[in-house]
Amino acid sequence: MIKGVHAMFYSNQVDELRTFIKDKLGLGYTDVGHGWLIFDVADAEIGCHPTEGRPESGTHNVSFYCDDIKKTVAELKKRGVEFTAGIDDRGYGLVTHFSMPGGVHVELYQPRYKRNPAKKKAAKKPSASKARKRTKSNRMSSKR
Repeated sequence: MIKGVHAMFYSNQVDELRTFIKDKLGLGYTDVGHGWLIFDVADAEIGCHPTEGRPESGTHNVSFYCDDIKKTVAELKKRGVEFTAGIDDRGYGLVTHFSMPGGVHVELYQPRYKRNPAKKKAAKKPSASKARKRTKSNRMSSKR
């Protein structure tokens, strides 16, 4: 089953972009070798929006979201992130935009809607009877 989303930013300044995401946005990452960093985010969501020509159907959009946009913008500005727009109230949330190396423009928003994140399935515990059988067989094998 699907358990996450993998997003890609294409850039002609990929090393600078990776450094920006690692150092300025502060995302953790997995180094998969040869300079490839796969950045970790604790949470993700997908929205499907109607369009009538603009943006063109089939367009993808990547946004970062936060709990407190004013606080997040202030922190990111301290780290050198340059915002390309002020904070705008869009009804569904508060929105702004910033640029990353290689001409990558992204949205940052604070949603107003109540999220219902997917819950991780708990690992199944063995039943009590199976646990007793395992314990009994362990005792028998230790007597041999």
